[in-house]
Amino acid sequence: MKWIDDSRKRMHKGANSIGNLFVEGFHYLGLFAIGAATAWASVAAFLSMVEKGSASVDDILLLFIYLELGAMVGIYFKTNHLPIRFLLYIAITALTRYLIGDVSHHKAPDIGLLYLCGGIFFLALSVLAVRFASYRFPSSKVIDSTGEVVGDSYTEK
Repeated sequence: MKWIDDSRKRMHKGANSIGNLFVEGFHYLGLFAIGAATAWASVAAFLSMVEKGSASVDDILLLFIYLELGAMVGIYFKTNHLPIRFLLYIAITALTRYLIGDVSHHKAPDIGLLYLCGGIFFLALSVLAVRFASYRFPSSKVIDSTGEVVGDSYTEK
């Protein structure tokens, strides 16, 4: 009966290895695709500005959005963690871009202006809450993209 249990363990280990290979392969493929699409979109936006001969505040904020997306992909690639702060920064920048574009190009300010400003304010409060929480309650361990514990921050309990 021991050989049956050993065979099951070997099969389980082999299936785990194959499954991890496919999951990590898909993971890296997706990250490279998102990174390439972000780079392509930012270059296209920049070339559009060059072709136009000027850059508006909307255009510059769009480049900041692409920059944050690229940084987020890079951090996720290195640490295998998605920092929520970057998503909040992107949302703040996107709402600010929309606010500037709406006010300067389309119409006179109305109640929608207050909604946008309120949304930006709440997102800023969210960044503050996330920063405070990560300072007050730091992670007990840091894990790299291979799943290994990194640095001295991990203590065995």
